Amino acid sequence: MKFKTLLLSSMIMASTAAAAEPTHRLFATNERDNTVTVIDSRTNKVETTIDVGQRPRGIGLSPDQKHLYVAISDDDAIAVVDVKTLEVIKTLDSGDDPETFGVNPVNGHIVISNEDDGEATFLDPKSNEKLAVVKVGIEPEGVAVSPTGKYALVTSESSNMVHVIETTNYELVANLVVAARPRGLAFNSDGSLAYATSEIGNEVAIIDMEALKIINKASIDVEGSKPMDVKVSPDDKMIYVTTGRGHSVAFMDAQTLELKANVPVGKRVWGLDISKDGSMLYTADGVDGTVSVVDTAKQERIETIKVGAFPWGVALDD
Repeated sequence: MKFKTLLLSSMIMASTAAAAEPTHRLFATNERDNTVTVIDSRTNKVETTIDVGQRPRGIGLSPDQKHLYVAISDDDAIAVVDVKTLEVIKTLDSGDDPETFGVNPVNGHIVISNEDDGEATFLDPKSNEKLAVVKVGIEPEGVAVSPTGKYALVTSESSNMVHVIETTNYELVANLVVAARPRGLAFNSDGSLAYATSEIGNEVAIIDMEALKIINKASIDVEGSKPMDVKVSPDDKMIYVTTGRGHSVAFMDAQTLELKANVPVGKRVWGLDISKDGSMLYTADGVDGTVSVVDTAKQERIETIKVGAFPWGVALDD
């Protein structure tokens, strides 16, 4: 156990040492504009807009924070953007209709949900090599990779399942039934727990990643709630869930799933990101065409930033 702890610590330290100096830029994909809006998170002002490709949705950073990845669904590709120069430097073959993805924090591989094919594609972004394609359920959506890199989780919204895949051998090791139309996924800091949201079922489930079982679940008592994205606070005490047509972010106890606060943001709130210190949340407000900035201590929206048409996801380089 001591050896494993030291090994994990060494991996995290190595990853931190290799990380680029943050730009403090916030990126938002605009699904109907085919663009990414670039925002200075220190001023909450728009810097510029990048043309990335057709129907950008899922968004995330490489482990070293040098590259931004964007799922351009109608191009069947992942666009790779240099975080400093803001140039699209290449596109990766993602398989058919990539909706979103997770990035393995240990080896940098990308795990992509291919919605039309019912598959999860494992891709090496350096070589553009498809490492594996794993059959999952119908209409896969959310993806998350554990902090240790051991597991990839994929939600299938029409099969009502969370699929658990081992990343070393690409073996599907568990299919967990959840409430209707699962969407978002997130891990706590050590990967012992994962959280899954269900849009139509209006539910959040907690998964024990050692037992590979659901150990708790709760609905969100917010009018119109259709939960989508989820993030975990750095201290693992709180989870934050976008409520879709509930037009808010729900603050929930990470163990009991008790609703602690509900913060109104824009209409049809979708994607979500959190600052590394946990002080700020950023939401993609689809119908309003805005990004909301939420102060987690004050539990209130402190800024609204106009972006493009139907923002889908956000990613912060801090």
